[in-house]
Amino acid sequence: MNQLYTKRVFLLLLGLAIMALSSCKKLLEKEPTDFVQPQNYFNSEADLNLALAGVYDPLGSEYLYASGLWFQFGNCTDESFYPNSANAFAAPMFYQYDYTNSYVSGLWEQCYIGIERANLLIENVSKPVMDEKRRQAILGEALFLRGFYHFMLVSNYGDVPLKLASTKSVNVVEIPRTPSAQVYAQVLKDMQDAELKVNKASTIGNSSRISQTTVEGMLARVCLYMAGNPLNDKAKYADALTWAQKVVNSGENALLTTPNLTYTNSPYSQIFINEAQDVYDVKECMWEADFNMFGNNTAFSEGGRLGTYGIACNNLDTGYASSNVRTTIKLYNLYQAADRRRDWAIAPFTYTSTTTSATRVPYAATAVINRACGKWRRSFEPLSSPKQQFKSGQNFPILRYADVLLMLAEAENEVNGPTATAYNAINSVRRRGYALPVNVASAVADLAPGLSKNSFRQAIMDERARELCFEALRKPDLIRWGVFTQVMSATAAEINGSNATATNKALWSLGYNTAASSSRYLLLPIPALEINVNRAMTQNPGW
Repeated sequence: MNQLYTKRVFLLLLGLAIMALSSCKKLLEKEPTDFVQPQNYFNSEADLNLALAGVYDPLGSEYLYASGLWFQFGNCTDESFYPNSANAFAAPMFYQYDYTNSYVSGLWEQCYIGIERANLLIENVSKPVMDEKRRQAILGEALFLRGFYHFMLVSNYGDVPLKLASTKSVNVVEIPRTPSAQVYAQVLKDMQDAELKVNKASTIGNSSRISQTTVEGMLARVCLYMAGNPLNDKAKYADALTWAQKVVNSGENALLTTPNLTYTNSPYSQIFINEAQDVYDVKECMWEADFNMFGNNTAFSEGGRLGTYGIACNNLDTGYASSNVRTTIKLYNLYQAADRRRDWAIAPFTYTSTTTSATRVPYAATAVINRACGKWRRSFEPLSSPKQQFKSGQNFPILRYADVLLMLAEAENEVNGPTATAYNAINSVRRRGYALPVNVASAVADLAPGLSKNSFRQAIMDERARELCFEALRKPDLIRWGVFTQVMSATAAEINGSNATATNKALWSLGYNTAASSSRYLLLPIPALEINVNRAMTQNPGW
């Protein structure tokens, strides 16, 4: 069975699972006629796979990887900003939200929906008669996803209720917050329990589902978050190093180094062209939030917003976009001219477009601030089905192998200093960015030798921006490094010192000045709905 077919089957199961689970929403019916009780379900392998698809489903919601994590909550850092006025949709990008904001509550709700579904599956996974290896793989994915949703919650809200069993009564709603360290400990346990149960990437054949090295790579990320603010458990650097090294040593993953010359001569660009064209490279893109808008699938389709906030265009065949993710001067200047990532991640052109045509117009060399994100370009989406204006089928990269290498370099530096291991990891990523052989030393691409531990740490911070910009990682990186407030203040000063108009300076700097004004913005507020119904819940400081 080829990997594309496997993915389509899984997406169809996902659609069926959503339709089945949607019946749970009819809470006001005294005697629901379309609700399947757990005791009457989970009776076959097919039931388990449908349930598992439902556990994955929140990843593609508006409040996670369709938009919220990388746009509303990711689009005001030293990488990018939102160029228009604040409103209910854009409030998070200006830090003009409170505990009633729909994106604040949506992230919370969707994560707990995923946790509830995972708990139901875990509790019933032993019911059907089936191949034990396949059962364990399903269990492993459910355990990992339960851990991952808790990770999303604890890293965004701080102390949150730890939920390890499905809800038995709707009257049990008073659940207190669990200390962050305890939540993180359970995240580690769930993911570690999943590691040897799930299949290898080479067996799965696509990036839609959790593989063994995905688990290990995400464990490295979790450990780095624990090593930084606010927990500051420095012992976790060594654990992060161990997990990242396991991914490298597995041989399952590698940097994408061969571009399709029909489209590009940059292997870095090819990563995102593949995502636009629904092509998998499981070695580089270890885990993706899967969206399905291509092929006129009438049974199920789910779109995200990736690309629709990119290079401004009114022509649907080229791909409509609103140019609502704009680069900062700092990000642009982090790249050397020979680094091919710059003119892909940051578009060097805009479009003059109508509904029927689109013409590229290069930016002037002096026009740096306000260039659009170019990472996900809708012009590469297939025309096999009509492109939609505000949704696309481009997958979102949750974990890439380049990230694992940079995590390895960071953890190695913190544990052992800037060793050859640390240099090799970061330099391979840099060489790929310059379209050079990744295993051959380069005077152009490689970091300067002999850096101090502190200088190497700064090099890692900068390299993560170059490689991973716009991928929902910058804000949590800045927070765990303990530099979020000062970086936001510096970015406001950068905007005010730019050649933007006075009106734009005031507009664009609003979010940065607000974020720098209070430490409360290091965490999201506990949503109003939770506060109102859960009398055991307390609010985060400052909210």
